[in-house]
Amino acid sequence: MSQYLDIDRLESIDASDFRARSPYPWANPDNLLTEEGYRSLLENMPDVSQFTREFGKERRGNQAPHDRYTLEYTEGMDVPEPWQDFIDELRGDRYRAAIGRLFNAKNPEFRFHWHYAPPSCSVSPHCDAKREFGAHIWYFNSEEEWDPAWGGDTLVLDDGGRFQPDSAPAFEDFDQVISCRSTGNWSAIIERSERGWHGVREITCPEGLMRRVFIVVVNPSSIYWRVRDGLKGKQIQRL
Repeated sequence: MSQYLDIDRLESIDASDFRARSPYPWANPDNLLTEEGYRSLLENMPDVSQFTREFGKERRGNQAPHDRYTLEYTEGMDVPEPWQDFIDELRGDRYRAAIGRLFNAKNPEFRFHWHYAPPSCSVSPHCDAKREFGAHIWYFNSEEEWDPAWGGDTLVLDDGGRFQPDSAPAFEDFDQVISCRSTGNWSAIIERSERGWHGVREITCPEGLMRRVFIVVVNPSSIYWRVRDGLKGKQIQRL
């Protein structure tokens, strides 16, 4: 029995409706984690001391840097037990099949990482890498600690087909901005495409707090590559 995932709720998302969404396939479901599972993960977040500081990193097309602390999951790494258990559930057949159904992807492979963003950080409008089907973004700022006015929502952006993925439009340049709720037990599922623009406006939370997300990157099974740790260009084990 699942301890963390409400897999029935994920499986209830209609794939046809998901794929028909405008401006591209996306969803913002709530309560895909059990209440007990969500609280357990929230109370056992990996410590920022384990993370790599990524600030000022150059991006393609002069896009503004995505400043944050980041931690890439690798097999056997030291993470709190609830997180290891959750990742084990995500590697199960039912989650893989459910995500594959939404993305119309047979037997996808996953990469997992955490991002923590302190005040003044943002995620400039961008499309994800071509090697990906998309991503499942899980949010970990509780309603008790986080004021939605501080930001943190993932924004689905409609460019009307006007921008190339290697360009650098501002949020104000898009025809429509759709906010994915991110406070509490919510997540966002976003398909990668040439029109798959999304981003996060500048975070304005008080010092000492950070926007915290856990991301499942969904990759085709034939091109699952490790980007960090000196293994770029080498295929690695299936997760």
